[in-house]
Amino acid sequence: MNTLRSLGDAVRSLAATPAGSPLPSEARAVVTALLDALERGELRAAERGDDGEWRAVPWVKQGILLAFRLGQMVDLSPGHGAGDLSFIDKDTMPPRHFTVADGIRVVPGGSSVRRGAYLAAGVVCMPPMYVNVGSWVGPGTMIDSHALVGSCAQIGARVHLSAAAQIGGVLEPINASPVVIEDDVIVGGNCGVYEGTVVRQGAVLGAGTVLTRGTPVFDLVHQRVYRGSADTPLVIPADAVVVPGARSVRGDFAAAEGLSLQTPVIVKYRDDKTDLATALEAWLR
Repeated sequence: MNTLRSLGDAVRSLAATPAGSPLPSEARAVVTALLDALERGELRAAERGDDGEWRAVPWVKQGILLAFRLGQMVDLSPGHGAGDLSFIDKDTMPPRHFTVADGIRVVPGGSSVRRGAYLAAGVVCMPPMYVNVGSWVGPGTMIDSHALVGSCAQIGARVHLSAAAQIGGVLEPINASPVVIEDDVIVGGNCGVYEGTVVRQGAVLGAGTVLTRGTPVFDLVHQRVYRGSADTPLVIPADAVVVPGARSVRGDFAAAEGLSLQTPVIVKYRDDKTDLATALEAWLR
């Protein structure tokens, strides 16, 4: 493919092939060019517009879906001797392999980065972790043990995804809002960020915080509630410090039983003291 525009035209044409019909012979070359461009960071599954809003790039997602449709099941195991682990997947989606020249630390112990994911120089991968196809991970980010970066998720620079953090993937529908973690965000252990949530630059998510498009987030500082909708993502403001909270459930039965629902709460906005509390991670790099 000479240009990204021609690549996009080719992907859209192939995606129009009816389900069940064979794809033309050039489909594999198109899919290979798409995945290569994603891995080089020349192409992204979601982009931030001039208005600051993040939007999916539908034809890129169509190309990733084509890769699944085109792929054949193969044995991707590292060996075939007794005791070896077995990996069976589409031949279009093998794990990525890195070299020292890539500038990426992949610490031994069971981590995997799938074909079509971009990792910038300076990324640190602690075992075991996983990065799925279409993801974009910025420079200097640490992906800690048991963390997941889901398909097409966008992770900024100098982000810390703490142990067991789950960043959800959004591959279908192709125009669905992406999951985005912007630059300099701290995502605490056991956090979950899913389905159309954007966490703006410098925010801190305390351990155990769970965010989805349908999650109301209560801002104690500005005394307002942030919500997503069917057409807009949930947006966590820049520098917000979010922790798990609870709110009471209405109704006589709920009151009698003392029931409450978990809900994230913004308790403050990041300042010098917050930065000092998180500065230790710089030593880990």
